Amino acid sequence: MSGADPGSRARRQQLLRVRGRSVAWVPPLLLLVAIAVVDWNTSGEFRVISWIVLVPGIAAAICGVRGTAAFAVLALLAYIEVDASWPHQDQTGLPDFILVAMGGVLATLACAVRVREERRMLHMRDVADTTRRTVLRPLPTPWGGLDHAAVYLAADSEARVGGDFYDIQPGPHGTRVLLGDVQGKGLPAVAAAAALLGTFRESAYHEASLTVVAERLEVRMGRHRQYVTDLGEDLDGDPARGVERFATAVLVAFPPPGAPAGHIEVVNFGHEPPLVAGPRGVRVLPPGDGLPLGLSALAGSGAGVPPVRRIPLAADETLLLVTDGVTEARDADGVFFPLHERVTQAVTTDPTTAHPHRLVELIREGTLHHTPHMADDTTIFAVRAGGAALQGRGELRDKPPPPRRG
Repeated sequence: MSGADPGSRARRQQLLRVRGRSVAWVPPLLLLVAIAVVDWNTSGEFRVISWIVLVPGIAAAICGVRGTAAFAVLALLAYIEVDASWPHQDQTGLPDFILVAMGGVLATLACAVRVREERRMLHMRDVADTTRRTVLRPLPTPWGGLDHAAVYLAADSEARVGGDFYDIQPGPHGTRVLLGDVQGKGLPAVAAAAALLGTFRESAYHEASLTVVAERLEVRMGRHRQYVTDLGEDLDGDPARGVERFATAVLVAFPPPGAPAGHIEVVNFGHEPPLVAGPRGVRVLPPGDGLPLGLSALAGSGAGVPPVRRIPLAADETLLLVTDGVTEARDADGVFFPLHERVTQAVTTDPTTAHPHRLVELIREGTLHHTPHMADDTTIFAVRAGGAALQGRGELRDKPPPPRRG
């Protein structure tokens, strides 16, 4: 059972517990008793006692090493006792004795390997969770005057973290929000996301101008690309591909306390334009006509960062930001997930759906039911000015997904 999924192991352990006590020993014990009883009540022409070799094999799959070893010994003793009760001419004898003994030894060794691999996988999952919490740090709710909710679903279920990133950073110049998607997958994409988030958390706090924050992000992406190049690495570690890494992103600034409200500032680095949902309907913000982070140098010295756009945002409206795991999700027929239509329908039917928690949950469930297989990392992030959040709000990214079609 090398490489067993820790999640399946945890579910198996839950099924084998009653009132907090393990009952993993029950199935192999019942099997042992059943084989002994059946053998006792059969004729000498059809002996089944040698099937008792299955008992330690079953125990190896669900019990610990000590439990498996105990069942191996118990199965051998049961075999000796039951076989000896038959007349000499009907006894299975030494060959089956060796079979049961060797089966018990091999089952115990297999159990030891299984337990060791499960512990290793649990350790790796802890490492992945620690990495994830470092890159995508938990966010207080509310924070920086914003109510928010977020879902992050990694396409790589083992890594549990990928190239999508988001954060909120309060500061003396207002609260800044960042969501983005690094091109590529795996640890290289995680490293680029971590570099951008580190720069965002510092510059968003200290810099009064959102343009300066955007410039710092662009410079940081360029520095990271140069660092990776100097290491001799690129996308997926394949020098022959020569792929330049970049990141699409949306940078948002909410005004500080005491400043005139009713608007936000947005810088879009080639990302899908956010949606604004509220009681008065749903609208799409202007498209991201700027270049992604890391590509301004390729467009010439005059390219610069995208312009800062001032967007009206009422207190009862929610800003919805997603990555391409949502916008490029396809069903079995290749049809894209209808994000705008789904949000519009839900908000029209029930205006309270525009609250961050409900809006994120709506898109999460809709996306997972729409696509049979998740090909990209998926991030759904909703924020609004504080004071309108619901109970149970906050981050939803650790909630298990509902069953998907297919």
